[in-house]
Amino acid sequence: MISIESLESREDGIAVVGLGYVGLPLAVHLSAYFEVKGFDLNSERISELKSGHDRTLEAGDEDLRKANIFFTDNPEDLASCRMVIVAVPTPIDEYRIPDLKSVCSAASLVGKYMKKGTCVVFESTVYPGVTEEICVPILSKESGLQFEKDYTVGYSPERINPGDKIHTIDKIIKIVSGSDDKTCRLLTAVYGKIVKAGIHEASSIKVAEAAKVIENTQRDLNIALMNELALIFDKMKIDTTDVLEAAGTKWNFLPFKPGLVGGHCIGVDPYYLTFKAEALGYHPEMILAGRRINDAMGKYVAERVVKMLIGSKKQVHKAKVAILGITFKEDVPDLRNTKVIDIIRELSDYGIETLVHDPFADSVEALKYYGIQLRELETITEVDAVVLAVTHSPYKALGIEEISGLCGGGEPILVDVKGLFSPAKAEEKKITYWRL
Repeated sequence: MISIESLESREDGIAVVGLGYVGLPLAVHLSAYFEVKGFDLNSERISELKSGHDRTLEAGDEDLRKANIFFTDNPEDLASCRMVIVAVPTPIDEYRIPDLKSVCSAASLVGKYMKKGTCVVFESTVYPGVTEEICVPILSKESGLQFEKDYTVGYSPERINPGDKIHTIDKIIKIVSGSDDKTCRLLTAVYGKIVKAGIHEASSIKVAEAAKVIENTQRDLNIALMNELALIFDKMKIDTTDVLEAAGTKWNFLPFKPGLVGGHCIGVDPYYLTFKAEALGYHPEMILAGRRINDAMGKYVAERVVKMLIGSKKQVHKAKVAILGITFKEDVPDLRNTKVIDIIRELSDYGIETLVHDPFADSVEALKYYGIQLRELETITEVDAVVLAVTHSPYKALGIEEISGLCGGGEPILVDVKGLFSPAKAEEKKITYWRL
C-alpha cells in the first residue's frame, strides 16, 4: 500500500480530482510537499489554471504560478498516482434531493485508472454512508480490485469558506478518517503537512461524514432563528440589528444575523441529512422548519420592496428596481444556489423590472444559469428603489448616498438586506430605508 515515505520522496504522486473552490486550494497547498496532479473534466478550466489565473479567486495568481502542479483533463494521468483526492460538487436537484451524479462519476473515472495500493479520499459533502456504501462498490467494479485488500478509502470533509482569506486550509483543524487504522494514520500524515491547526481523527468514515453535514446544519438553524426573529420584530416595528446588538452583550449569546442563506454549503447540506433521515423512517422536523424559513426570505424581502413602493405612492407595475449583488456571498464570484434570484423572480411576478449589477459575478454564467443580463452600474439610473442584496466591498466603498442616488424622483428607497448602513444615517439623508 501507499505510504507517507513514498509520497514524500515523490516516488508516488497525489491527484486532486475537481479543481473548484475546494480542490484547487488543496492542490496548491499539497504541491509544496508532494508531487501533485490537478485533474478536471473542464478543459477550459485547465487552460485557465495553466495560464496562472483562478476565476474563483480562491488561489491568487502569484500562488498559482509558484505551485508545482501538473494540470490535466486527461484521466489517464490519474494512473500514476497512488493517492487520489476527490473534491467534486455535491449539490441538490430541483426537488431538494441530493445529487450524487458528480461524486459517482468521479468514483467511476478514478476506478478505471486505479492501481493496486491506491488510497482514494473523498472530500465532497455527503450524508453518512455514501463513501462506503455507494462509492466503494463503484471503485471496485470499475477497477476490478478488492476493497481493503487492494485499495483503501478515506473521508476528510472540506471546510473551505469561499472568499475567506483568514480561515484558510492550513488554519482550520482537519477531520480525517479511513477504512482502516493505517489509512487514517496516512491521511493524518499527509494533511498534517499542510494543516498547522491540527488533525482530528474520526472514529469512522460515517462519523466524519456526519460531522461535516451537521456543521452547516447547525449554522442553518441558527440563522433561521435570526430570520424568524427578524420577521417578528419587523411586525413590532423594532430594528432587529439593535435587538441583536443589545442581546450580544451577554457573554454566551451567539453572534448570528438574519439574511439570505444560499451557496453550496449552508443552503444545501441540511437536505443531505434530512434525505438520509427520511430514508430511515425519521422525519426531521426542526431541520426542515429551519430550511423553510430560510428558503422563504427572498420572497419576504421582495414583498417588503413592494410595500415600500406603495407606501411612497409609486406605481408597482412596471416599476424599476436596482438589485446590487447576485452572488451567494460578498466578494466571491460564485452564483451557485444564490437566494438573490428569489428576490428577482418575486419582483418580476409583480411586474417589476429588475436591473442587476454585480462586480464579481460572471455575466455569461448569470445569463446561462438564471437568464439574468448583468448591467454596468453606470447604466442603472432613475430607478424606483434599490435592493442592496450582497455587501460586496465596492458597494461599501460607494456608501449610502451614492447607492441611494441610483433612485430618481422623490425620496430614495433603499432595502439593505445585510444591514450595511444604519437607519439613523438613512433618516439624516432623507432615504426611505429598511434592513432585515
